[in-house]
Amino acid sequence: MTQQTETLRRAARLSVAPMMDWTDRHCRYFHRLISGETLLYTEMVTAPALVRGGALHLLDYSPEEHPVALQLGGSEPVELRQAARLGAEAGYDEVNLNVGCPSDRVQSGCFGAILMTRPELVAECVSEMQAECTAEVTVKCRIGVDDQVPEDVLPAFIETVAQAGVTRFTIHARKAWLEGLSPKENRDIPPLDYPLVHKMKAAYPDLHISINGGIATLDDAVPHLDHGLDGVMIGRAAYHQPYDILGLADQRIYGGGPAPSRAAIVHQMLPYIEGHLSAGGKLNQITRHMLGLFTGQPGARLWRRYLSEHAHGTGAGPETVLAALAQIPEPA
Repeated sequence: MTQQTETLRRAARLSVAPMMDWTDRHCRYFHRLISGETLLYTEMVTAPALVRGGALHLLDYSPEEHPVALQLGGSEPVELRQAARLGAEAGYDEVNLNVGCPSDRVQSGCFGAILMTRPELVAECVSEMQAECTAEVTVKCRIGVDDQVPEDVLPAFIETVAQAGVTRFTIHARKAWLEGLSPKENRDIPPLDYPLVHKMKAAYPDLHISINGGIATLDDAVPHLDHGLDGVMIGRAAYHQPYDILGLADQRIYGGGPAPSRAAIVHQMLPYIEGHLSAGGKLNQITRHMLGLFTGQPGARLWRRYLSEHAHGTGAGPETVLAALAQIPEPA
């Protein structure tokens, strides 16, 4: 195992899930200020957008975001190989294949969760991706879809894909119902099966296996690590309550030092905000990700309200953020 792989696997003890319209580069920069250790993921980027559409701006990120992983969506092996190469050339530490998204748009393109029904195709895809990708290639999947029996399907899927060379899997511990449930409902309604994911780690001890789904606090996360899983991925909670998750992660998960205070993080964001505005960006493109920073603290509602009402205005800039911070009594 190379030093780069060891570093990435250490980071993957805790990761923030790839979330469409949420985990953009501004969100990831903000999250990195709170935790220096946690593995961060991009939103899903489709291989056709990169290869056919030439949308290379979707690969933009700040060097400070490392360790950072690119998640790709697609099902055409050669196209995924080209997209993975582009991701590696852009400097991403990992390239992840999405085999879990249940949206109609994803299904119509024959990628995402529907690929749980085609493990041989997934194996072909990751094999092609590895051919020209210097970054580690990983897979994020569900435990099954629709009428599949997870206890049968998941081991067979893992074995098939692992034979193609993948050694890291993140498993969302729910089935995806592609018929009858919306993407939002698929995040909550199908029952969680954490024991099955733990069984996969016991069955395949040489694989690095992370668990995802329904994990909302570090108190929820730590027992999974204590009982043998290699990593935990947290989604919406890490976004809506970033400090509650990431602010304690470096100490509890990695044995590091304390995070900066919430107020210090606001001040550390100001140069980044100034750079974004000078490049023609808008303040609310960044501050929308910062709304949950003071969740649970006195003044949190005033912070959210001030930014929501003022950050979209013409000329809104760092002074707007400082004015929002002034709404917090004795900010922590």
